[in-house]
Amino acid sequence: MSAKLGEFSFACERCRYHGGGPGAHAQVVDVQHPLARPRKAGKPQTEVALTEKQVQRLERKYIAGLSAAGTAASILGAEYPDLYAAVRVQSGLACGSAHDVPSAFAAAMRQGGPVGWGRNLSREPVPTIIFHGDRDKTVHPINGDQVAVHSRAGAEMSTSVRRGQSSGGIGYSCTVHADASDNPVLEHWALHGVGHAWSGGSPDGSYTEPRGPDASREMLRFFLEHPKRATNVS
Repeated sequence: MSAKLGEFSFACERCRYHGGGPGAHAQVVDVQHPLARPRKAGKPQTEVALTEKQVQRLERKYIAGLSAAGTAASILGAEYPDLYAAVRVQSGLACGSAHDVPSAFAAAMRQGGPVGWGRNLSREPVPTIIFHGDRDKTVHPINGDQVAVHSRAGAEMSTSVRRGQSSGGIGYSCTVHADASDNPVLEHWALHGVGHAWSGGSPDGSYTEPRGPDASREMLRFFLEHPKRATNVS
């Protein structure tokens, strides 16, 4: 599944060179592989995932993906909580929802699957921004809820919902999960009337919804708000 996401590339460049002092850098990893193998089984099998050595040279490390690549981002965020500061999942599955391609198609993509915790043994919340169309016929919208459950890792958080409409006329509901200090840790954007597509993507691309909220810019904003993993959640 491919998409020409010029806006995403622009957001990545903005994030990579955003100020924060001399030598401060960030990088967004755009995952483009259908499955990521758990850490215990070896390096995740994704063509563009940063190695630990590469990632450790960066002060801010983020990972993002759409559909199967969104699932890979969810897995990598869980398997490498020491490497990635935040995750963006669009229309993907939660870590542990499927163990292979048949189980993904048979269960998770139709009705959602069980949520696993990966190697995040401390079960610390993983700062995550989620986008999912509520008319998605490819990956069931309940999976967006399950990504949020997995990312919360059982932590107590307060929630608030804001609703709005993009300039293109697409409505959305954004559920914000905040920690005990009222710091947002998760955002779940439910895109009303949207199918399996990157919201705000280029009209020249496939699997994009140009009329939707600019998910790339919202991702960038969220990432820059999370240079470090939240640790003060009870």
